Amino acid sequence: MVADSRTRFIEHRGTQILLLDYTNIVDKETALREIATSRRIIAQQPQNSLCTLTNVAGSRYDADVVQALKELTAHNRPYVKAAAVVGLNPLMRVIYRAVAAFSKRDIRIFDDLEKAKDWLQEQA
Repeated sequence: MVADSRTRFIEHRGTQILLLDYTNIVDKETALREIATSRRIIAQQPQNSLCTLTNVAGSRYDADVVQALKELTAHNRPYVKAAAVVGLNPLMRVIYRAVAAFSKRDIRIFDDLEKAKDWLQEQA
């Protein structure tokens, strides 16, 4: 794993959570690079082993980034047993529901980071 990667493991109450920290990403190149990094890290994990938390607060996405998120989310399906997302504004909520539907994944939306972590810890 890249030392300064936005995709990294955090611990919450004894549970390992893979954080996909996409906060404040406003340019396409950064977004696509971080999504590719997340994909590589997730692909190295055992199947059905991950609880993931994606934080998108303060970010903006165009159609290319949304497509990359759809592909990432579909790719992650075999590896993730529980997924949560925080930081969605109203428009992003609509986009993320489309991403979840495309990938056939149940991704829980939370307004609060700690509540998302608590929920993931319960799913582990």
